[in-house]
Amino acid sequence: MSWGDRLAELGIELPGVAAPVAAYVPAVRSGSMVYTSGQLPFVGGELAATGKVGAEVSPEEAKRHARTAALNAIAAVDALVGLESIVRIVKVVGFVASAEGFTGQPAVINGASELFGEIFGDAGAHARSAVGVAELPLGAPVEVELIVEVS
Repeated sequence: MSWGDRLAELGIELPGVAAPVAAYVPAVRSGSMVYTSGQLPFVGGELAATGKVGAEVSPEEAKRHARTAALNAIAAVDALVGLESIVRIVKVVGFVASAEGFTGQPAVINGASELFGEIFGDAGAHARSAVGVAELPLGAPVEVELIVEVS
């Protein structure tokens, strides 16, 4: 089954690539690896939420936003090299704008990790960092970046 077929089976439609908010490109290929820039939870060109997790944004909401950011990252890979060239998700780095005392970053970034498992199965198993930060661009609650092996 192709990755596109798997997305269709799951009822998932990849969004358009989010426009960069500064001087960078959404993804770069080097050899057999694609590195994405950090992707925010944009939906239809608008940031889906702002605020810190554990204050203005609940952990459950933030987990959904991490999933959205992860879809945006996959869209960036697709636009650069094509969805079907994905061999595996190698590494996920997730940043969570965290209220003071919030320590649930791993559960928030599971929104991205679980999505990759749903879509790519064993090829979605990856190394990961889930990092709490004071602020993210545009006040976003989460940001996700990927390293992806491609054929």
